Amino acid sequence: MKQTLELKVNGQAYQVEVEPWKTLAWVLREELGLTGTKVACDTGNCGTCTVLMNGKAIKSCLMLALQAVGKEIMTIEGLATEKGLHPLQQAFIDHFAVQCGFCTSGMILKAKALLDENPDPTEEEIRAYLSGNLCRCTGYVKIVEAVMAARDEMKAAGKKA
Repeated sequence: MKQTLELKVNGQAYQVEVEPWKTLAWVLREELGLTGTKVACDTGNCGTCTVLMNGKAIKSCLMLALQAVGKEIMTIEGLATEKGLHPLQQAFIDHFAVQCGFCTSGMILKAKALLDENPDPTEEEIRAYLSGNLCRCTGYVKIVEAVMAARDEMKAAGKKA
């Protein structure tokens, strides 16, 4: 039996009717058309489905959509503004931290959660924080470089992630 859910995603309110066992990742992709949230393992091991919920990184394949009611959800589609790409998005481009791109949205959102918590993480802290997100292409060097570059740019500009 479907239930009507009210979700706030990327600052916009949505009303969807879904079965209570549908995951947040499924609703984001299939009901709302926000396909930047990827699903690979569907078991929470890879992190491609990472989104922000109330500013914290979560794996949306492990969360029922019902659990997101009343929460602020941000997907990769909500990160850029009318002024342009977020510094993390631009840093991933500038540092060639994207190859196939499948892990990218989850990596960027996980990095944003880190920089929101700790605006000046060390390289080791970045590596540890991103460890739950898997990339099969880049070997992480370029990803870490991109996060450090975005960290430095935002710190110099006095911006928060």
